[in-house]
Amino acid sequence: MTGGAAYAQDDAPLSAIDWLSESVEASRVLEAPVTGTASSPDVTVTPLDRPSKDPVGLLPSDVTGLPRTIWSKSDETTLVNLVRAERVETLPAMQDFLRVLMLAEADPPFDAGPDGALFLARVDKLLDLGALEPAQSLIEQADPDTVALFRRWFDAALLTGTEDTVCDVMRDNPSVAPTYPARIFCLARNGDWAAAALTLNTNRVLGDISADEEMLLARFLDPELFEGDPPLDPPARVSPLTFRMHEAIGEPLITANLPLAFSHADLRPTTAWKSQLEAAERLARHGAISENTLQKFYTARTPAASGGVWDRADAVQRFDAALAAKDAEAVMRTLPVAWTAMQEARTEVPFAKLYADALQDLPLRGQASEIAFHAGLLSPNYEAVAIAAAEADQGFNPFLIALARGVPQEVRVTSAQEIALQAAFNGAPASAAMQLLVAEGKLGEALLRALAQFNEGYVGDMRLVTDALALMRSVGLEDVARRAALQLLILDRAP
Repeated sequence: MTGGAAYAQDDAPLSAIDWLSESVEASRVLEAPVTGTASSPDVTVTPLDRPSKDPVGLLPSDVTGLPRTIWSKSDETTLVNLVRAERVETLPAMQDFLRVLMLAEADPPFDAGPDGALFLARVDKLLDLGALEPAQSLIEQADPDTVALFRRWFDAALLTGTEDTVCDVMRDNPSVAPTYPARIFCLARNGDWAAAALTLNTNRVLGDISADEEMLLARFLDPELFEGDPPLDPPARVSPLTFRMHEAIGEPLITANLPLAFSHADLRPTTAWKSQLEAAERLARHGAISENTLQKFYTARTPAASGGVWDRADAVQRFDAALAAKDAEAVMRTLPVAWTAMQEARTEVPFAKLYADALQDLPLRGQASEIAFHAGLLSPNYEAVAIAAAEADQGFNPFLIALARGVPQEVRVTSAQEIALQAAFNGAPASAAMQLLVAEGKLGEALLRALAQFNEGYVGDMRLVTDALALMRSVGLEDVARRAALQLLILDRAP
């Protein structure tokens, strides 16, 4: 296996706008209404004065709890810049809420243009979060009728293995103008290898394909010609299209060094289990796959070795079997090991969603009892767990119990973190600037700024955390505020 390319793990992660494939020519406009059938959607040229895509969303107001007007009083450029600046590496509660904002049905900014800049920023943030299927669904609901949207639709499809529909659109509709690498890839995917080879040879002579593209495409179309040759150097810039072609020629690129969205490619059945496990952990850490999907990979088979992800899978399997048997003694032996494994992978919240409820029903003691308590506070039923813990008087942290119940002011505290959180739940007002934004009807803008403040504050200035949580509570986002506060105290997310 060749090494990954130019994305060092220590560097700031690339935004989707930096790694999208150049799949279609910028001079064309297309429309691809998508249906739930296997047939290819029709594509037609559309005028440039089309309505904004911004109102399109997957989550209506009665699901999000947010009014449709969250964006309507803010200017488009400000919102786009705020969305692009939001961090992907943050606490799970804030990742979840950022996804909700990106998927919400909402009216467009007052000055929204026909290019749908905010809609594109929302799609890109979903791609950055690894939320490929929601991003695909959002694009398809809006109709990918621009070059910018089609590029994102094409690349999400490449990474989820659903590119045949997009290739069918390229084949059947002359108004789509794919770049030559994309055209050749799709011709081959559609089974027309002769046309793909002719397209490559013609445009190689015309100089329309770079030397690197030519080498990769030639191997993609006829890998047997290059048997015994040394592998290609990893590309300086990896797009989903180059990624898939490297995979097809037997020279796959390591996804751990690539943006998060690429990890979805390692979840396919053709990938080795170790790579599946590592990709599943990475995606679950960011909320990009469900806890049930993570468990499916952890328990798929017996670990073949020891160390790292093998040990984590083994720990989860032993604990899962003990819990399924409702064997409290076995759970007390296996839970600490499994919890340590989840802390290493930073997947404590998915683990809590899977197992916390069942743990509350067992008579646990010592370390296992405390872990079960923490897992319960990281689960959706955190308040019920806190109430039960208070009634049982088991000596657990009283501030965590009070925080989960929404009344942390009832407990005396001394640490800077606890004081800051207590203030947010004890009537501290949001900053004047935040209150002004809400008063002006710029709720979405205020929430984006609150997210950024929290993410900056929880690794340093806790006053920003107080301000962010106070703002969220003032607009009815009590659950988001409590979950974020509990995660801040329970999870070790120091920079």
